[in-house]
Amino acid sequence: MQNFRDLKVWGKAHTLALAVYRATETFPAAERFGITSQMRRAAVSVPTNIAEGCVRGTDADFSRFLHVAMGSASEVEYLLLLSRDLEPMTTVLHDELSVDLQEVKRMLTALIARLKS
Repeated sequence: MQNFRDLKVWGKAHTLALAVYRATETFPAAERFGITSQMRRAAVSVPTNIAEGCVRGTDADFSRFLHVAMGSASEVEYLLLLSRDLEPMTTVLHDELSVDLQEVKRMLTALIARLKS
């Protein structure tokens, strides 16, 4: 068992979740229960699953939670695209968040691979 706060991927995912919350503050009120809510829940799911997986008993259990985190990261990726295309999010902000998201996904992939070996 390890402390999730010691994992760099958790720190990056936490920072991304905070950035998503800030980015969606300016979304239209009509999206409060749509894209805003969905994107925030998916973004928070990434570090949450990393944290929960850390306290599981085996590497296989931890890996399952990391796969869920990866799924949530992919959900955020799509919602960022949708937000950019529907225009409550600027292309510049989309691009910034996407870079951070891709880094989190690469880190998750590397950690999953390490657990498998």
